[in-house]
Amino acid sequence: MTLSPDEIAERKMRFIYAIRSRGVLDARVLEAMERIDRGAFVRGIFAERAYDDVPLPIACGQTISQPSVVALMTQALDVGPRDKVLEIGTGSGYQAAILSLLARRVYTVERHRQLAQDARAVFERLNLANITCIRGDGSHGLPEQAPFDRIIVTAAAEDPPGPLLAQLRIDGIMVVPVGQTDHVQSLIRVTRGPDGYDYEELCPVRFVPLVDGVADG
Repeated sequence: MTLSPDEIAERKMRFIYAIRSRGVLDARVLEAMERIDRGAFVRGIFAERAYDDVPLPIACGQTISQPSVVALMTQALDVGPRDKVLEIGTGSGYQAAILSLLARRVYTVERHRQLAQDARAVFERLNLANITCIRGDGSHGLPEQAPFDRIIVTAAAEDPPGPLLAQLRIDGIMVVPVGQTDHVQSLIRVTRGPDGYDYEELCPVRFVPLVDGVADG
């Protein structure tokens, strides 16, 4: 089904309304969500649902997150225009694209080769030149580029991963889903202070698990 321009405009309007209704009021985040077309990251039979506030399947058994959850995580991360951000789990590339409009530099790590290649192609097509997409084991972070002002994890860990916490700058923020993979998880915001870490529970979420290693494909 091909949508008319008016239908697309109406769906995008509902899309932003759904995000606002979840409590996302940060003007910079809302502007980024408007500017980055989620339709560029959804392919095949699910393309017509790109503007629905639901997660959708992508390649390699992964998902593109629900837009309101992307917006909530982005708002919680509180990204500044000079920040260097690390994302663990590129997936479709949608979250990294949103972050690229808010940060100075985004590094995103993906364990699946196909997802990394597909995301790089979309970043290039959208002229998002401040994103570096790396195929690797995200559970170890990216120590050669550390420390980071902000870290976002788009897969659930049982606890905030120690290697990632160590790569967070003092006064930096990490947003990560935490919990058992077969139960509802909690979105946690971790702030690193000079004497340790402060943890704040934000809301229930559900993400694919954070997996060690690099995938075969």
